[in-house]
Amino acid sequence: MKTVRIGAGAGYSGDRIDPAVELAEKGSIQYLVFECLAERTIALAQRRKLVDPAAGYDPLLEERIEAVLPLCAEKKIRIVSNMGAAHPAAAARKTREIAQRLGICGLRIAAVTGDDVLPNIRQGWSGESQPPADLPVEKVISANAYLGAEPIISAMAGGADIVLTGRVADPSMFLAILVHEFGWSLEDWNLLGQGTVIGHLLECAGQITGGYFADPPYSIIPGLAHLGFPIAEVREDGVAVISKVEGSGGRITRATCTEQLLYEVQDPTSYLTPDVVADFSRVALDDAGEDRIRVSGGRGRERPDSLKVSVGYHDGYIGEGQISYAGPGALSRAEFAREIVAERLRPYGFSELRLEFIGLNAIHNGVLSGLGCTPNEIRLRVVGRADSMKNASRICREVEALYTNGPAGGGGVAQSVRETIGILPMLIPRSAVTPRVDYEVS
Repeated sequence: MKTVRIGAGAGYSGDRIDPAVELAEKGSIQYLVFECLAERTIALAQRRKLVDPAAGYDPLLEERIEAVLPLCAEKKIRIVSNMGAAHPAAAARKTREIAQRLGICGLRIAAVTGDDVLPNIRQGWSGESQPPADLPVEKVISANAYLGAEPIISAMAGGADIVLTGRVADPSMFLAILVHEFGWSLEDWNLLGQGTVIGHLLECAGQITGGYFADPPYSIIPGLAHLGFPIAEVREDGVAVISKVEGSGGRITRATCTEQLLYEVQDPTSYLTPDVVADFSRVALDDAGEDRIRVSGGRGRERPDSLKVSVGYHDGYIGEGQISYAGPGALSRAEFAREIVAERLRPYGFSELRLEFIGLNAIHNGVLSGLGCTPNEIRLRVVGRADSMKNASRICREVEALYTNGPAGGGGVAQSVRETIGILPMLIPRSAVTPRVDYEVS
């Protein structure tokens, strides 16, 4: 029976590059997939594109492509990635430039567009879900529909060696490869459901090889400093074996695969994607050797009529200041500093303001935090949301002023002000989205 080997080269935008090189060099793979988009990632990319019309793709695209392209060209490994982010066409042009600079000629690079539905939003809110009344359209930065596998399949049918997309559902990149290789029908819901299971298992790369599973002393995963990324060897009937490069760090077990299978899943019988409503409830994960897990049993139902849209919008500015106190009475002095800053900031009416102690109550807000003894060092963190950068900066100034205007012994001030991006999910009719594929040739 025909098989195909797919490597997962990244699980998020800033992921490590060495494991992808290892997959290309030693993984005997035919495809290398880089999954690099999260909800805020594409909104931030849209911001970069507005500043520079030639930008908007993944910041690490150039470094990643330069690292793996010589090996992929030599071994005829095809690349699929959503590193196009807010500007797949620019990503394809940059990739062509890199290939030419490396002396690699004749590569066909596809850019998949059509996910950007911001014009729909700017013409007036539309779709099956309406936005909050207090979100004016002028605050909207980006609006991207989650495309499915079809345009990627078209790109590969058109001879693409590299496919660069914008917002595509994460499992769809892997599913597209399987449909292309095996000729699966786009209405064979059970095969599409099983392919979606495989894509979901691979999409976060190092999570399934133990990176997120490690929890000492309860769960010890060896070699995390050199964590390897996963490979799926998939048969034509959809049955797959998840593995990794022999000798690479990490582990692949039924437990690591089960954890990833449940990742971001609300109803395992109805995992909605643009391609299929996948059913994970009958998935079987069986040992097939050391660091090898056999995956079967995924099923599916007819795909939804709507597509999810991720809307990014300007949500104010965050100002943050931190300062440390150490030695006898450290906590008392930090508490005094907190009172001082709270009083100084009170007149400015921050919509949100937190004053907390890192290591004591910053995560659990004191509900679960407890002290067996008074700490000998403590760090005060003050963070708030404001409607302007100027007001957000007041937090930084007041924390810094504690050097000389507050209790003794404060040091190590750190401060930052940043715009914050909010995310709103919506639905849009599938008929309102028209994907397109264009090509560059090196």
